[in-house]
This record gives sequence, structure tokens and C-alpha cells, in this order.
Amino acid sequence: MQPSDLRVALFSGNYNYVRDGANQALNRLVGYLLRQGVHVRVYSPTVENPAFPATGDLVSVPAIPIPGRSEYRLPISLPSRIRRDLEAFAPNIVHVSSPDIVGHRAVTWARRHKIAAVASVHTRFDTYLAYYHLQALEPLARGIMRRFYHRCEVVLAPAASTAEILRAQRMNRDITLWSRGIDRDQFNPERRDMEWRRSIGIADDEMAILFLGRVVMEKGLDVFADAIHAFAELGLKHKALIVGEGPARPWFEEQLPDAIFTGEITGADLARAVASADVFLNPSITEAFGNVTLESMACGLPVIAAESTGATNLVHDGVTGMLVDGTDIEEFAGALAAYARDPELRQRHGQRGLEIARTMDWDTINSAVIRAYRHAIIKRERLSRLTGR
Repeated sequence: MQPSDLRVALFSGNYNYVRDGANQALNRLVGYLLRQGVHVRVYSPTVENPAFPATGDLVSVPAIPIPGRSEYRLPISLPSRIRRDLEAFAPNIVHVSSPDIVGHRAVTWARRHKIAAVASVHTRFDTYLAYYHLQALEPLARGIMRRFYHRCEVVLAPAASTAEILRAQRMNRDITLWSRGIDRDQFNPERRDMEWRRSIGIADDEMAILFLGRVVMEKGLDVFADAIHAFAELGLKHKALIVGEGPARPWFEEQLPDAIFTGEITGADLARAVASADVFLNPSITEAFGNVTLESMACGLPVIAAESTGATNLVHDGVTGMLVDGTDIEEFAGALAAYARDPELRQRHGQRGLEIARTMDWDTINSAVIRAYRHAIIKRERLSRLTGR
């Protein structure tokens, strides 16, 4: 089967209306697929002013604002106009990227039409509940996710550590890796700009501690703030640099009044900000991969991260950074102190991380998705012959 034989209907809960690592990976994948001759049609909620232009053909699906997080949309139905569009497009792969309502219905549509379904995992949604004091719902959430992933021929996990958890949770047996790459032209150490640092208030002798990503509670904002406070008690010169935007920014600013908040920046400005920091502190445990971790490593930064699925695949403890207990504030502060007291250690770990980032080529990584699509089609055809379903 040639790439031009593939017809992919991709369903996303957020393809381009709010910028995040997941949808940037999906847009980059679609761009790669189109260059290979694959036919792709994307189905996602849309807004009047999206965060960035969509790659490929985008069909708008009905959605409502998520209560309490109105910047995000919840896809709510697969109406007849969408089903007619699907039938006209005639996909031989349905790729779903989120276990939401429309994702479930897209998989149901695929099974009724004997079409292979592939699911990609971008976020550990079940871990979000703890940040909103809804831990009691975790078993229900995992049950819903298990049904969703079980009905797909193949599940794409972004890292081996994530795949292990998915297998342990019995989400699916057929799990393959679709990792993440890095644009090395954008993210590299040469972007470091001491004049820019000084212009925003970071002194040359201050260790700039980076937060990078959406400013939302599930990214571990409380842990980050507490770690900065504990580290500050040691009297070592530093400045917290918060790169990103989100609904929790007022809370974060109140917790860290001396920090520098850049808001959302993109492109070369984003790369300059990342490269101009000295260490990346990532307390999040909700990541399935950790795109921001890879971006920081590509800029030569050592990484201090919570030991979780989004970090262990990239951060080698004592080599490219430090892995700590995600609930132990003193461990985070101690790791920051080690880097503040030993700039050579900081540089050595950053250099080793850079070496790993240089191996993460997007085209090579995305080629794994085409292989997964072919495997899923063969698997579906074999099952249909055996069972008639």
C-alpha cells in the first residue's frame, strides 16, 4: 500500500483554535502526510479567530464551551452533514486524537463501515481530575477511556513510559510509538540573547528558572510556585520566567509577584525566551510526552521534572537533568540549588540534553504513523474476513 492509497479522517477536539503541544504535533503530522501524498481531512471545532492557521482541509464540528474553561470547546455531535462529508471523503483510516463525545462517535462510525480506527494519546486526561478535586471520578474516566481505546485497531503512544501505563490500565494491547520531534531551526542554543534577558529584568548573575506552557492548574502551577518559594529561602540569586498564557495567570501572578510573565509568544520570540533561560522546571504530571521539555533540551537547558510519563522518556536523571518526586517541594528546591551552585553541572546536563534533542527528527518520527495506519488497515481487513464484522 502506497501513501497515496491512504485516506485519513482525523478527529481533534482542538486542532488550531487554542495553541498547545498536541495540536501543533497534529498539524505537523498532517503537513507531513500531505507531502507524502496521503489524503487527509480534519474534523474539529472551530472559532472565528484561531490561534494559528490550520494545516490541510478543516471541517467544523458542533461544539460548546467547556464550563469553567471557556477557551476550549467540547465537540458534542456528529450530525448528518458531517456523516455525509465523511462518506463522500471515503476514508480508509479514522484517526481520533481525543476520547471526547465526537471521538467516540467517530470510532462507532468507523466500526459500522468496517474502517480501521487509530487513536493517538496526547494527554493523560485522567490525571487532570486531581487538580480539580475530582479524584473519585478517576475510575469512571478510565473506564470510559478503556472502552474508547479498546474499539480502535491501534493506539499511538508518544513515549514508552506512556505505553507501559496504557498497557497496565488495559487500554489496548496493540500500542505503538509515535514520538515527538523538534524544529531545530527554531529551538537551538544560538537563540540565547543576554541583551533580551537584561531588557526584561534578569540580571546576568541570576539563574533564570523557566516555566513553559499553558498557564492552567493541571500543569502543576502550585508545585512550581511552592518550589520557587522554597528555593528562595536559600538566598541564591534567581528569577522565575513564565512563558505562556492561560486562565490561571492571575492566580500564578499573585503567587509569584517577582516573576517575569511574557504572556503567549511564538516563533523566534518563543525560542529566544526558552534559550535565554538557565534551567527548565517542569512539575506537570499530566503530560503524555512533554513537548516543552524537548524544546527546552533543544535550547541546551537542563531539566528538573516530576518523575512521570511526560518526563522519564526524555530526562535522564543525573545526565540531562534531574527527576524528582512530583509532590516533594524540597526535592525541587534542592535540584534548583544544585544547578545554582554549580553552573558547570548546569552546562554539562544541558549539553547532553541537546545531544538527545538533535536525534529527534520530525519526518522520521512521523513516518511511524504511516506504518501504524497500514498495520491498522490490514488488521481490520483480517478481522472482517474472520468475523464478518
